[in-house]
Amino acid sequence: MLSMPRELVKEKLLAFLKEDVGQADITSQLVIPQGALAQADVIAKENGVVAGLEEAQILLEAMGLTGKRLVADGAAIKSGAILMHIEGNARDLLTVERTLLNIISRMSGIATKTRILQDAASDANPSVKIVSTRKVSPGCLYFDKRAVMIGGGDSHRLHLDDLILIKDNHKALGGSIREAVQRAKVGSFTKKIEVEVTSADEAIEAAEAGADILMFDNMSPSLIKAAVQLLERRGMRKRLVLEASGGIDETNISEFARSGVDILSLGSLTHSVKTLDVSLEVRSPSRR
Repeated sequence: MLSMPRELVKEKLLAFLKEDVGQADITSQLVIPQGALAQADVIAKENGVVAGLEEAQILLEAMGLTGKRLVADGAAIKSGAILMHIEGNARDLLTVERTLLNIISRMSGIATKTRILQDAASDANPSVKIVSTRKVSPGCLYFDKRAVMIGGGDSHRLHLDDLILIKDNHKALGGSIREAVQRAKVGSFTKKIEVEVTSADEAIEAAEAGADILMFDNMSPSLIKAAVQLLERRGMRKRLVLEASGGIDETNISEFARSGVDILSLGSLTHSVKTLDVSLEVRSPSRR
């Protein structure tokens, strides 16, 4: 499971909070008595898969608040479930409320969608894995990718230096597939080489050039299946990792899963997020 060092996560979370607060939470400072204490619950308003509670607790602790997780990240939850109990300074609690809920709701929405799609893909092909792409909101890469993993998926690339991925624009500017792969091999012997292909002929060319991974981009399940069968007849299939990408959603994921690939990559896991509805309900405050 992807897990950044706690202090680095805290830095990112505090940056989110700083962006939201501006100079001060003037409403809380003017309305809430100084030194008032409060208790609150984070409550799910719909069914789903929860994620982001670990990050929420890190943020709360950074603000001097106490957070107790009542369920674990990755758990299937029902509407009305209490996810977390919070105690501490009332002003600070209200100041952190929106950032806290944004993290939980976004990450839980991603985890929920991932779980639904991974389950559908696994029903069609138990060995296939769905992965997320780099189509994330700027600043949210770590949190979005972690939410996918909590939901049961995996990550394609976290960063551009993770592997060599030769896409259509690289091919257009760098010559043929064969030339691009050969240049990549000369430049790095430690990184896997993946090539985006749009036909069976390109798949054969990339495989013969020495690619490690083939990405069938915007090809129908039937065309992918035919290309996989061609690779099998040529004796190339076993040494390759095969990926399908483009146009995969709830309506066709089973077909893609049965096409013979190992991986299904879906940008929609993170770029079209439906957040999970969660709320924070405060109990009556008391004074020190």
